[in-house]
Amino acid sequence: MTSPISNHTEKIARAAGAVSIAVFASRILGLVREQVFAALFGAGYAFDAFVVAYRIPNLLRDLFAEGALSSAFVTVFTEYRQLRGEERTWRLANNVLVCLSLLVGGVVLVGMFCSPEIVGLMARGFILVPGKLGLTTLMTRIMFPFLLLISVAALVMGILNTEGKFFIPSLASSFFNLGAIVFGVGLSLAAPFFGIHPIVGMAWGVLIGGLLQLLSQVPLLFKVGFRPAWVLDLKDEGLRRIFKLMLPAVVGLSATQVNIFINTFYAASCPQGSLSWLSYAYRLFHLPMGLFGVALSIATLPLVSRHAAVHDFPALKAAFQSSLSLALLVTIPAACGLIFLAQPIIGLIYQHGQFTGIDTQQTAAALSWYALGLFAFAAVKIMVPVFYALNDTRIPVIGSFLTVAANLVFINLTLAPLQHRAIALSTSLSTFVNFFFLGAMLYHKLGGLEVRPLLATLLKVSAASLAMGLAVAYLYPVIFDRLGGGLFGQLLGLGVTISLGIGLYALLLSFLSIPEFRELAGHLKARWKK
Repeated sequence: MTSPISNHTEKIARAAGAVSIAVFASRILGLVREQVFAALFGAGYAFDAFVVAYRIPNLLRDLFAEGALSSAFVTVFTEYRQLRGEERTWRLANNVLVCLSLLVGGVVLVGMFCSPEIVGLMARGFILVPGKLGLTTLMTRIMFPFLLLISVAALVMGILNTEGKFFIPSLASSFFNLGAIVFGVGLSLAAPFFGIHPIVGMAWGVLIGGLLQLLSQVPLLFKVGFRPAWVLDLKDEGLRRIFKLMLPAVVGLSATQVNIFINTFYAASCPQGSLSWLSYAYRLFHLPMGLFGVALSIATLPLVSRHAAVHDFPALKAAFQSSLSLALLVTIPAACGLIFLAQPIIGLIYQHGQFTGIDTQQTAAALSWYALGLFAFAAVKIMVPVFYALNDTRIPVIGSFLTVAANLVFINLTLAPLQHRAIALSTSLSTFVNFFFLGAMLYHKLGGLEVRPLLATLLKVSAASLAMGLAVAYLYPVIFDRLGGGLFGQLLGLGVTISLGIGLYALLLSFLSIPEFRELAGHLKARWKK
């Protein structure tokens, strides 16, 4: 007889696999976008300004888009889909859409008006560099409306995920990156003819990309049955439930945004280029985090919401443990790969045009410290929606504020000796603090979890990942030298090294008898035969 965990592992892995393919395309395009930035602007004055300007609307993005609203909406929308019928479900969707547009539209207008004050508060160190503060303010105003576009796009994604559609919504961010690259580069090349700094064109590219991300999901939204209607009912029971779930989560996520503000504030006081190095490193770190952590979170949320709606807690527990086991299997080896191959990976992707060898070293150092926290990032992404599905937002709020406190402590302890690397390290360590806290609370809330199998998986996966990491660290220089160096040697050398590392890791896992790995391997083998 197939176990509940086995069934959930297959379901989650299938949905997460579809999301991962789409997210992979998006992350690759995201890396191409960063390569364009690195080649055209390097690390320093212009890109530092862009990072802060782009980060300001993104501070609110998690509140109104992928974070609090998205999770709260999916939880209530799933329940309506299961129990309330078609008409009430779509009415709720339209009501939330109208309220969100009015609320976020107002925030965007205030943000554009107050951009000089916001930039001055967030990056006080920029005032020491002539023109940097003004350039950042201009791009902030241009990109603020991106918040409204991405918030509506995230709501549409939540509807489609609940309807069992994962691929197209996850692929939508590829349209954002594509628009940001094509239109951004085009406008950057045209900007000097109008006496405007070239990087301002990239800010307009972000805005156009956000519009494309929304529009790319609209055809599928209509296909699943949605029809737009003006509904503004602040007394609606479903809307109130969403706000009830969302508001405490907003408080918790505001702590996360405070963390980002703290990191930006401290990085702006480090040597020029620090914000750029951290941003380039975080973009690369975001690739495995998006592939694994976000994909598993997106695939898990509708499943645990359905189990919570009918109070099937054993099934909910099994789904959660399956997600956590899968996260272990993929994030720990990915972290080891990023740590041991940080410099060649950064050199291959970014070291072109204005991006120098020193920039490569500094970005690789930041990437290594970020990678330490990859599993914790993925696990928190999985855990928080489980609390939402259980209608408990208080615990994630407390965890978020613990993360802020831990981040401040770690930064102040390490900033002087490590400079910008301290920010990457403190980000990872503070996320682990959040992970352990949420894990302990969830263990209590669900009446216990099967911890021993998870610990056994952790030990086996860590041993296999470390062996793989040491192997690729040894193999890459040898393969690179044999291929004669150069760009071709870098590309092929990394490709061969990573492929050998994955093969070695899979071989070690097969010897270590990890149940989830056997189930996934069996599932993939069966699909291959079909």
